[in-house]
Amino acid sequence: MHKTCFCISVNHGILKSTFMDNFKRHSNWSKKPSIVDGFVSKSPPRPRLNPEKPHKPPKKEAVISDFKRPEGFIPRNRTNTSGSVPDGTGVGRKPIYKKELDMSLDTNNRAKRGKVGKHRNWKKIIKRTALILLAVIIAGGTAFFALAYWRARQVFKGGAPSALAFDCNVDPSKLNAEGDGRVNILMLGKGGPGHDGEDLTDTLLVASIDPCQKDAALVSVPRDLYVKVPGNGSMKINTVYPTYKQNALAEGKSEEEAESIAIDATERTMEEVLGIPIHYYVMVDFEAFRRAINTVGGVTVDVKEPLYDYNVAWENDWDPLIAPAGVQQFDGKKALLYARSRYGSARGDFDRAERQRQILVALRDKIFSLGTFGNPLKISQLMDAFGDHVSTNLSIDDVMSLYELAKEVEGHEVTSIGLADPPNDYVVTDNIGGLSVVVPKEGLYQYGAIHTYIRNALKDGFVRKENPSIIVLNGTTESGRASEFADTLKGYGYNVVEVSDAPSTDYEETVFVNLRGKDKAYTQRYIEQRLGVKATGKLPSGVENPNNADFIIILGPGS
Repeated sequence: MHKTCFCISVNHGILKSTFMDNFKRHSNWSKKPSIVDGFVSKSPPRPRLNPEKPHKPPKKEAVISDFKRPEGFIPRNRTNTSGSVPDGTGVGRKPIYKKELDMSLDTNNRAKRGKVGKHRNWKKIIKRTALILLAVIIAGGTAFFALAYWRARQVFKGGAPSALAFDCNVDPSKLNAEGDGRVNILMLGKGGPGHDGEDLTDTLLVASIDPCQKDAALVSVPRDLYVKVPGNGSMKINTVYPTYKQNALAEGKSEEEAESIAIDATERTMEEVLGIPIHYYVMVDFEAFRRAINTVGGVTVDVKEPLYDYNVAWENDWDPLIAPAGVQQFDGKKALLYARSRYGSARGDFDRAERQRQILVALRDKIFSLGTFGNPLKISQLMDAFGDHVSTNLSIDDVMSLYELAKEVEGHEVTSIGLADPPNDYVVTDNIGGLSVVVPKEGLYQYGAIHTYIRNALKDGFVRKENPSIIVLNGTTESGRASEFADTLKGYGYNVVEVSDAPSTDYEETVFVNLRGKDKAYTQRYIEQRLGVKATGKLPSGVENPNNADFIIILGPGS
């Protein structure tokens, strides 16, 4: 029976066993590979211990990372005579622990450490969760805004050159004629699929904005206005769009090409009637109008007098009362009925046009009260509502510019203009060939009075800003020329302070004198374009320098 002393020492996380006192190793062990932490060593077997020869310890022992170190049991170089448990110093190591390991549990300290640890863990969890949520919100918000922006771009595809008036400090040389100082948008409304005459533009409006002076107006043109259209004879203005569209489709044009041709013809006709340039257009059908109202949660309208219309009662649950007097909250359906009704009021279509302007202003107010274009969700909802029911040549950048401008104009400051609204009533109803139509008071196809009224009501922003005073002189023998030209200038809102004859009548060409230099650069550009001559700062001989004028125009032959 051999006595064996078993010692456990802890060094670098490795348990080692040392057998002392008359140790006799089994012969079969030398043939088995040793194992350390699951690694099987292929080192050659250890030599047997010879009790008659003193054993020399190895000079160096490899660390754990060196898998070539000797393995197995390493005997001590001296015997234990004290009877105590070996502490490892005999093999050249210092004991890591000076006393026996205390394996008992300190429940109090452990509880404290557990509470602190849990508290710290919860802090970490909350902090990490907050960071993750923040990242998700930022990423989701960015993605949603990008989606809303993409949807908006599908509706507002652009295609028209940006209006010069968006820049209040635009280079004067870029201006072509009076009217460039405003942004004019043709707004067309049609029935759309499922309605009789689905392409008839029963709503014809122009939204006009002065970006520099910060004002806006809505102008209605009666749908029954009888107009002459080049190449297609005469017709009501609401049939111009469908006529040109159908003709283009019959010629083999694509739907998109036919749409463009029809819109262009409608724009030209509206320019001829109103005497102002059209920069953009927006076409909506009844469904887009209804959806837009519903998307913003309805609109608030002050109905001046009860509106009855038996012709559309079937669309109002067979109730002929479309809207009682007073402030009303309209959803999309009710707003559409209110805007479409033409037989329930004394002036018919003229009153309907006024109600349409009223609804548009109410919609504008609601959109701005919601901050719609600053909210990606609302943009997305509005674009979904429009879908394929809206077409326009406005770009998303143009829309955002208009949005920022319109925010500075209160709804009650938007001027509502109708061509049949006293005292500025320039059209009347008539009957041509059995067809009930609307015509200008001054005569069929005569729009001079309308031009003067509209151009002054929608005065060019740059002319309005500079407000020039002008003297017009006749330098020819042809009587009335100065008065005629002065009336033209007045028609654009210019302030003509004097009209008379020049000191002599032998001017061979028109002279345009600028007495204010660069202070009136926009006016100078417009009149240079109109006269076809360049301005000079020098007065002709015999013409006195007045104190009440910024410009003097002396008309020569052919002007």
